[in-house]
Amino acid sequence: MTQGGAARRTVLGAAVLAAGTGIAGLSAGPASASEDAAGHRDLPYPTVIGHRGASGYRPEHTLGSYQLALDMGADVIEQDLVPTRDGHLVCRHENEIGGTTDVADHPEFASRRTTKSVDGVSVTGWFTEDFTLAELKTLRAKERIPALRQRNTLYDGQWAVPSFEEVLRWANRESRRRDRQVWLHVETKHPSYFRGLGLGLEEPLAKLLRRYGRDRRDSAVFVQSFEPSSIQRLSRLVSAPRVVLLSAAGTRPWDFEQAKDPRTVADLVKPEGLKWIAGFAQGIGPTMDLILPRTADGRLGAPTTLVKDAHAQGLLLHPYTARNENNFLPAEYRKGTDPTAYGDALGAFKTYFEQGIDGIFTDNPDTGLLAAEAFRPGRRPVNR
Repeated sequence: MTQGGAARRTVLGAAVLAAGTGIAGLSAGPASASEDAAGHRDLPYPTVIGHRGASGYRPEHTLGSYQLALDMGADVIEQDLVPTRDGHLVCRHENEIGGTTDVADHPEFASRRTTKSVDGVSVTGWFTEDFTLAELKTLRAKERIPALRQRNTLYDGQWAVPSFEEVLRWANRESRRRDRQVWLHVETKHPSYFRGLGLGLEEPLAKLLRRYGRDRRDSAVFVQSFEPSSIQRLSRLVSAPRVVLLSAAGTRPWDFEQAKDPRTVADLVKPEGLKWIAGFAQGIGPTMDLILPRTADGRLGAPTTLVKDAHAQGLLLHPYTARNENNFLPAEYRKGTDPTAYGDALGAFKTYFEQGIDGIFTDNPDTGLLAAEAFRPGRRPVNR
C-alpha cells in the first residue's frame, strides 16, 4: 500500500470528515474541534460509497437501490440532485429522465419532449425542470443501461423518483433503527445551468440539511460537485464536509467555462490547484484515471502523484467508479469477451486500495466491502 491505514486516518481527522456518534437528525450547531477529532473513528477506511445506491443490482437513485446498498453494508450512500419546476430537489443522475423513467410511456407528457443545451451539450428528452414534483411522482424508475444490466430490468417500475427530503427521512429512520448514523454523499448536478434558470441548488439543499440536522462539520453527509463554485457557495451555507469532483485531465468545469477561467482539471490536480481546493473543501473525488491512468490498450499505467499530493494538502480522495462488469474494468482484469460478464473486480479493487485512497464509489458495494476487508486491519470483517 502507498500509505498505511493510520496515515489515512490522520488525513481524514485533519480534514474534519467526522461521523458523529449520535443519531442523524440532531439539532444543528457549530461542531467543536473535539467532535471533529472523535467522529472519524466511525467511518471505516477505505470507505465504500454506494454509487447511486447499489446501482449494479437495482435501478439507480431509487429507494430500493439505496436500501440495498445500506443492507449490503455500504459506509456511505450517494445521491445526485436536480430540481423540479416547483423547486423541489429530486434524486436523478441527470435532469433528462427519458432513460431512467417511463416518461415516454405517458402520452400526457409527450409534448414536453424537447431539446436543450445543458453545459454546452445538446440533449433531447424530458427534463425534471419542466415537471412539478407531483407530476414526477406519476412516473416510475427504470434501469439506465439495460443492455449491460439486463437483470436490473426485473425491477423496472418498482419505485418512484425520490425527492431528497424523502431520502433524508429514510436515512434518519434507518439511523434510528440501526443505532448508527447513515452517511450520505450528495452531489449538485449542473448547478450553473440551474442557477441560470432561477432554480439554484445550493440554497434549497442547505435548507434541507439544516432542517434535518446535517449541516454541521460532524454531520453524516458529504456535499460534492463538479463545479468548484458550487462547493464554494455551499461552504458559506453549511459546515458539512465538502468534496470537489474532478473529471478527465483535459476538461474544464462548466463554471470555469462560463467564467473564462483557463484552468483545466490538469491544473487543479497539481499541488497549487489542490492547495486552492483545500481552501474551501475537505476532499476531492477524482476519476480513477487521474490516479491510475490507462494505457492505449486499456490497461492500468503507472500511478500519478495525486494521492500523495492531495494528502499533503489535507484532502481525502474518494475516486469514482468501480464496477464489476468487464465493460468498465481495466483490460488486465477482464474475463472473457462478454462486456456484461463479471471480471476480476476484486483484483481491481485491491489495486485501487493499494494506492492509499480514502474511499471509492462503486456500483457494487458488496464487492467493494469484501475487497476492503484486507485494508481494514483490526476491524471485524463485514462479509463473513
